Amino acid sequence: MALEKIISITGQAGLFQVISQTKYGLIAESLEDGKRIPVYSNVKVSSLGDISIYTDEGEVPLNDAFLKLMELQKGKPVEFKNDADVKSIFESVLPTYDKDRVYASDMKKLLKWYNALLKKDLIKEEEAENAVEEAAPEVAEETAEKKPAKKAAAKKAATDKKAAPKTAAPKAASKSKGASKVSAPRKAQ
Repeated sequence: MALEKIISITGQAGLFQVISQTKYGLIAESLEDGKRIPVYSNVKVSSLGDISIYTDEGEVPLNDAFLKLMELQKGKPVEFKNDADVKSIFESVLPTYDKDRVYASDMKKLLKWYNALLKKDLIKEEEAENAVEEAAPEVAEETAEKKPAKKAAAKKAATDKKAAPKTAAPKAASKSKGASKVSAPRKAQ
């Protein structure tokens, strides 16, 4: 699932899918009703791909929580009525969640997001597993290739600076309107 293209916008209910990027922000489409809205750069936007859930062992990506929830619910939407239901469902998904940092409102939001993504058929276990397997080797290769190239370029630039003689650059004459000409000083008579 491509959670990087799914966003939550501060001040807006529900989830949105990024349609395009403009000079001033984004164009997003609501997953609920399909309406498109502009999202300006001064609005806080969170990509679901960047969100993690705090646990006692560290952080768990939202994608992993959705997949585990899908497995437990057998691909069906989650039904809950109160905070006790929400907590019991959430504890079955992540029993080691950090009880001090994850609130009931966060759990409820996660379950609502799961239902919205499931309704639009955006949670697919096979695609997520393949994407993780394919992306991991490529990212490792790219970072390994980029680091030595940057170091070599930095060393070359440093040696070029040392080897180049320091000379004063000639001053350019101003061609702006009203600028006076600079002349050589007169000899005393």
